[in-house]
Amino acid sequence: MVGRVPAGLGGKILTRASTLIQAAPAKPATGVECFPAMGTRIELHRFGGGDADALSRARAAIEAVDDALTIHRPSAATTLNDALLAGRRSPIDDPILLDALTRIHTAQELTRGMFDPVADLRLPGSGWGHVRFDARAARIECSTPMALDFGGMGKGFALDHAVAALRDAGVDCALLSAGESSIAVIGEHPLGGAWPFAIPDPRVDASTLVEIELVDEALSVSASVGTNVLAPERAAMIRPGEGAVTAPRCAVVIDRLGSSAEMLSTALIVADDARAAQLCDGRRRLLFDLAPSAPFRTPVR
Repeated sequence: MVGRVPAGLGGKILTRASTLIQAAPAKPATGVECFPAMGTRIELHRFGGGDADALSRARAAIEAVDDALTIHRPSAATTLNDALLAGRRSPIDDPILLDALTRIHTAQELTRGMFDPVADLRLPGSGWGHVRFDARAARIECSTPMALDFGGMGKGFALDHAVAALRDAGVDCALLSAGESSIAVIGEHPLGGAWPFAIPDPRVDASTLVEIELVDEALSVSASVGTNVLAPERAAMIRPGEGAVTAPRCAVVIDRLGSSAEMLSTALIVADDARAAQLCDGRRRLLFDLAPSAPFRTPVR
């Protein structure tokens, strides 16, 4: 059976892990944890062995990321933004914030500069290119006032921390989802083999853009259309140095790290055609044109 992953595309829901498991699973379900964090619903499904408190530790890891990176209440991120908006150099005392910034800095080459946590229509001329980040010294400064928004990688980053906590607790089979557009799996499916998922096509009911399989990997689905895009708290997707992106697209990315998958899927949505073609690989990095006239289920090359 295939799990459905919507990412706000048409209102479908992710098939719950319990319905993925047929009769007499090879690894029995041994716990589930559902809770709000990172501005969405988190689900952690565990199968087989591991420490009794494994899910609690994974939840604590996600909540720690939420507390560090949120910009909607006082946090390490808001303290940093206050300094950057005032044009001050800022030390980075929070280890989670430092980890996030390091991954963003490293991803600039990976995404060809198309992932930019600074891009904001309210702050013209700002961008990661104006940031000077020193991971070793745990220090950051910028040449023009700006603020950071970790929404483009935060859910995948939180799942990375939860996966690490589960592995440390001896868990070797689990399914984690954040908002249903960010998925991570540990090990193989409880019945053996890969975890199967299908990405729905919002243009046609019960239609699928692509079916994928994961083993010890993460999935991110980003889209410039769909119900989630219309949420009032969601910022517009910005192409660095240009402006809001309006082309109807859906990006599907598989990577070992949830943070990398999410930054790449965001980059694919905002990239121009030339850079999008450079980022796509036809297998693990897919971009779909969702214009009404576009061919169904044909990824952009």
